[in-house]
Amino acid sequence: MLRRLILLAVVPAALLALPAPPAPAATATTQVPVCKRAPHGRVGCFAIRVDRYSGGRVRHAGSPVGYTPQDLRAAYALPAAPAGAGMTVAVVDAYDDPQAEHDLAAYRSQFGLPACTSRTGCFRKVDQSGGHSYPAPDPGWAQEISLDLDMVAAVCPACHILLVEATSSAQANLGAAVDTAVRLGADAVSNSYGGPDASDRSYGRYYHHPGVAITASSGDSGFGVSYPASSRWVTAVGGTTLRRSTSARRGWSEGVWSGSGSGCSTLNQATWQPQDTTGCSGRAMADIAAVANPETGVAVYDSYSFESTSGWLTFGGTSAAAPIIAAVFALAGNADQVNDGSYVWLHHRGGVNDVTYGSTGSCPTTRWCNAHYGWDGPTGWGTPKGVTAF
Repeated sequence: MLRRLILLAVVPAALLALPAPPAPAATATTQVPVCKRAPHGRVGCFAIRVDRYSGGRVRHAGSPVGYTPQDLRAAYALPAAPAGAGMTVAVVDAYDDPQAEHDLAAYRSQFGLPACTSRTGCFRKVDQSGGHSYPAPDPGWAQEISLDLDMVAAVCPACHILLVEATSSAQANLGAAVDTAVRLGADAVSNSYGGPDASDRSYGRYYHHPGVAITASSGDSGFGVSYPASSRWVTAVGGTTLRRSTSARRGWSEGVWSGSGSGCSTLNQATWQPQDTTGCSGRAMADIAAVANPETGVAVYDSYSFESTSGWLTFGGTSAAAPIIAAVFALAGNADQVNDGSYVWLHHRGGVNDVTYGSTGSCPTTRWCNAHYGWDGPTGWGTPKGVTAF
């Protein structure tokens, strides 16, 4: 006993006074871009997953966390089935998701949406040439695919869905997949990916499909131009923060999401965009927007990826917004009249929720990164208010 007391006595008093290390937070969240940084010559997807930690480990939910199909249709005043019946929305992504049809079925079953399977012809999955030689699987892009498919199903339950998987994330392969989607009968095509600004002279042929609504995510890094969103041939889709509101007449409020991509392309032109509106002598983006903030994200089901991040997940990013808008075009049934990104510019009056607050930071022209009455860069003309703008 005496020896133990002596040993204790020689311990420095400062060490005895050190506070105990703080206990880890019971719950915490992080936002994780699911696609790795794209190597030179390739593009990246824009899906952002919300990881929830408990006891220092990622814990996926046993039930949906995030906005549901009913929430999205209510927020944007969208018609229910049979609206969209007979229309096909294509989702173009890179690499393979082996569980795509299974996970889509789980999502639809959870929310009481009608089944959409390959057996009935409602769902179809092909490679970039239209065959069944699927590319190598990729866990990150698989989660992007799950997000895209679920958002189309949420907004347009009666639509057929076509998944076209590009061999890689090279712009030429993804472009070839868009061509295949159109050749196989898509009325609207969603592209939730992008890379550095590029010229339509190089890649525009992949996105120039009169009579088909082509949407592309504007990006998740705030001010800065991304291709193919900067193409004149696509509808560029920005992102918002969507919240329930007891004070707003519609029951929801929306502001600019701080990550929403926007800017002025000097490589492309859009003659249908008045320069006195955009302050841009080239092609300004975005044209329209939908929910993208991961903090107000959407529920998604994915079972292919890593065990700790599979099951019911919450996602954001403009990757969520692009398939939402593609599905709204299908709901409206006017895709055969869409020739380029001008459609919502010509038809937006009375058919959008104007987003008038929020910012992505500072930029050379205020409207390019700040909310504004009417058009602004991060959200375009606003978000869907029914389908009359589409």
